[in-house]
Amino acid sequence: MIVSLDFSSETPIYMQIRNQIVIGIGKGLISPGEKLPTTRALAKEAGINTMTVNKAYQLLKKEGHIISDGRNGVVVCKPENSSGFLPSLQSSLELLIYEAKANGISEKAFLSLCSQIYTNEK
Repeated sequence: MIVSLDFSSETPIYMQIRNQIVIGIGKGLISPGEKLPTTRALAKEAGINTMTVNKAYQLLKKEGHIISDGRNGVVVCKPENSSGFLPSLQSSLELLIYEAKANGISEKAFLSLCSQIYTNEK
């Protein structure tokens, strides 16, 4: 698994790793049941500290995207239709919608962009 990190970004490295894994799962590039690299292997591949990868994995585990155990390593979970995620999604979308409005983006353009991204048609 190759992650692309931007060391000059304001987004912390552990969040970049988390975000790329979530995007990979959402796009179907990483399948449920698929093993992810060990903390040590991913850290070595990316040239970063193992604690940074561990922090990303702990967040992914807390969010229910992965499970880990000593024998099987880190494995992607089957997606669940989690109603617990909806309040967080609503809050995030609310901010994005108001930012779009503040920048003059029409509802039609916003929804079109959302649809394109959701269906992976960039």
